[in-house]
Amino acid sequence: MTRKERDLEALLTPSVAALGLRIWGVEFQGQGKHAMLRVYIDSDAGVTIDDCERASKQIGSVLDAESPTNANFTLEVSSPGLDRLLFKPEQYAESIGETLDVRLSFPFEGRRRFVGRLNGMERDEIAVQVDEDEVVIPLENVQRARIVPQFD
Repeated sequence: MTRKERDLEALLTPSVAALGLRIWGVEFQGQGKHAMLRVYIDSDAGVTIDDCERASKQIGSVLDAESPTNANFTLEVSSPGLDRLLFKPEQYAESIGETLDVRLSFPFEGRRRFVGRLNGMERDEIAVQVDEDEVVIPLENVQRARIVPQFD
């Protein structure tokens, strides 16, 4: 997560929590009129369309008042979905045993993408079982990690 995304999450967390929801993650992409702010919300009971609508209005009001981005952007509020992105170390820890699609900022062992089972997490590294090999990847090198839903 970038500094801007962390700042936005810190700004928005209290107002989203007041709705009985939590922020799963924040993405800010693009520039100028093509900028997009995505806020993923979650709760123990799941997320409904009404939850997304309420959160979007609340977030929009906070951003209008605070304007931390100093830019025009499109706001999108949604649930993280089954194929949710992982943003925080605790989300990785909760996802042990899941299949992940991990994309890296820099090549690791000659690759920038790994798909495999998340075996564990320790300190600032994740262990991913890729075929017969376990690959240990520093979190600082993870550009994006997404759960790959398994439909058995």
